[in-house]
This record gives sequence, C-alpha cells and structure tokens, in this order.
Amino acid sequence: MTTTLARTELRLFLRDPGTTLFGVLLPAAVLAGLGSVPALREPSAMFGGQRFVDYFAPSLLAISIAVLGLQNLPVGLASYREKGVLRRLSATPVRPQTVLVAQLVINLVTAALGTLLMVAVAVGLFGVPAPRHPAGFVVAALLGTAAVFALGLVVAGVAPRARSATAVGTVLFMLTQFFAGVYLPRFLLPEPVVAIGAYVPPGVTAFQDAWTGDGPQPLQLLVMAAIAVVATAVAARVFRWQ
Repeated sequence: MTTTLARTELRLFLRDPGTTLFGVLLPAAVLAGLGSVPALREPSAMFGGQRFVDYFAPSLLAISIAVLGLQNLPVGLASYREKGVLRRLSATPVRPQTVLVAQLVINLVTAALGTLLMVAVAVGLFGVPAPRHPAGFVVAALLGTAAVFALGLVVAGVAPRARSATAVGTVLFMLTQFFAGVYLPRFLLPEPVVAIGAYVPPGVTAFQDAWTGDGPQPLQLLVMAAIAVVATAVAARVFRWQ
C-alpha cells in the first residue's frame, strides 16, 4: 500500500506542468536566455575576469530549490490537511507520515534534477567551468536544500489552509531569491545584504565558493546544517495532521 501511495503521489506531482517548469526547467531556461546575449559571455574585470554567466549561474540554483521547498511542498501538504486527506489516512494502515515522506522525497529528487540540469546547461552549452570543488559543491547543495525544505515543513506544519501556505511560502521564496542575488546580481547589492545572504538558505555564497572559488566556508555549511536541524525539529513539534 505504501508503494501504491508513493506512485499515486508521483502521478499527481507530474500532472502539474507548472511544477516541472519552475522546479526543473526554469533555472536552466534563464541561464540559456542570459547566455544568448554575447556581451554576457565576455570576461569582465567586474567579475574578477569571469563572464557574467559564470558569475550568475550559482545564484540560479536557488530558484528550483526554493520553488519546490517553499511553495510546492508546503502548499501540497496544507491542501491535504484542508481537504481532510491526512485525517482520513490516519484511520487506514497507511499513516499520514507516509504522505509527508513521499512528498518530501519527490520534491527533493526534483530539486536535485533541476540542479543537475542547470549545471549541465552551464558547463555543456556555455562553457562555464565545472565546479572546482565537486565534493564541497555537493555538500553545500545538500545542506542548503535541506535547510530550505525544513523551513517549508515548518510552513506546512502551521498553515491551516493551502492559501495561507501559499502566502507565507511566497514571502519566504522572494526573500531567498533576493538574498541569493536572483532579482539583482549580488555585485549590485549592498555589502551588508551580501554578507547576510551568505547565511540565508540555500546559502548561494557556498555554492559560488565551491563552484568558482576556494571552496565553501565551514561556517556557512554549519549554519545551513543548524537551520535544517532546528527547523525540522520545530516542524515535527508543530505539525498538525488535521
């Protein structure tokens, strides 16, 4: 029965084209659009000799992570609570926790696919150098994604309805994208904002340091891990099944 439920959740997930578009394709599509501009493929002293596409690519990773973790995941779970799905499941052999795990795994896998596609487009189509520190990049991506999804679970735990989960998730999404430098490249942001953004999930500074720098700073990774642990504990405490 658990396998059947997981398959059903996956089919429902795939029926929403918006999820696939924004969660997987949008970051790569944005990079492709920017990469089509010749001036953005020229090295610039402003970016330390890098091209704009090299500099901006790590910021785009925040899009798929935040869309799935702060919007799709909490809205889906809040909708199930609002419709009584979780309450009805509590009376069956399949526990409501199974739905939570299935939703979490599906969204995490989708976020990973979005990340891989973005990196493949950056490296394969536009000649962006592959991450200089692959292990550090993977660790930064895992911890940053875990932190974002843990915050999404908190939203799912406290939002009584899908509409309220959408509202809270959208605010958090906009904040993460601002600090990640998606709306405005980080070289245009004030230094205090850039410094704060290094510790705002998903921690894009760690992505960039692993991709083009000397590797992610341990403090950045520790902060992402701490946020993931604390937010998960909070979500477990406040989550309501009905």
